[in-house]
Amino acid sequence: MPELPEVESIRVGVAAAVTDKTIFEVQVFHPRVVRRVPGGADALVEALSGQRVSATRRRGKFIWFEFADAALPWLVVHLGMSGQLLVDDVAFDNATRSYPAGRGHERARFDFLADDGSRTRLRFIDQRTFGFLALSVPARAADSRLVPQLLAHIAPDALELSLENLASRLSGSAREVKRLLLDQGVVSGIGNIYADEALYAARINPSARHLGVGRANRLAVAVRDVLSSALAAGGTSFDALYRNASGEAGYFDRSLVVYGREGQPCPTCGTVIVSVPFAGRHSHFCPRCQAR
Repeated sequence: MPELPEVESIRVGVAAAVTDKTIFEVQVFHPRVVRRVPGGADALVEALSGQRVSATRRRGKFIWFEFADAALPWLVVHLGMSGQLLVDDVAFDNATRSYPAGRGHERARFDFLADDGSRTRLRFIDQRTFGFLALSVPARAADSRLVPQLLAHIAPDALELSLENLASRLSGSAREVKRLLLDQGVVSGIGNIYADEALYAARINPSARHLGVGRANRLAVAVRDVLSSALAAGGTSFDALYRNASGEAGYFDRSLVVYGREGQPCPTCGTVIVSVPFAGRHSHFCPRCQAR
């Protein structure tokens, strides 16, 4: 599943392509991608057609579109396991008044019109169809930020929180620290990849509990640093299921130290990195550098 660096990389590309442009056509090709919209795909199409995008924002692993019409609910996008938002790199054919044929696994399509008459196409691609589109009115989250009501229960992410606030959320709990990192009600946007990498950077075992202030502060810094570095690299691409809005792969996989490196030597001490089952996933860590 795309995590914060991947979703933010997509959002940045999408924002540059569609902000201050008007949706002149919406097409939904798979009804399951439209959720929490009374009336389903037809209602989504009717609500969005003719609307001008004023901003594109993100919280955790969700992206949403705000509109110039303040009375309109916001469009919320979750990419699921394999979703992509791709700004089409093909030109509109004025002779045929159309674009070339669509891409594989295209679930929805948004065509935008700029003030100068130029057109942009945004495709929602999702091989596994676990992602979704929804409409949600704005609401105040616990941190007072205005977000879609659908996301009001989700915590701010590590790039929104101060280091002090993040550390306080990670300290003193009887729960395993990796469970805290993955809990979107504690801090949002972190998944398995960046949890493992941050815990290694902080030299903390994934199953550690009751973090004191010192270790919590160290982990907060590690989380911020890992996410920032991954974002600068465009995220992590292991296969074609993650690409940014321009269809380009991220390259943070070259910087991964423990995730996916089981059986290889730890770059710090040479101990073999292990992978153990954890909450339906696997944790990757160095048993020596990250001893309990």
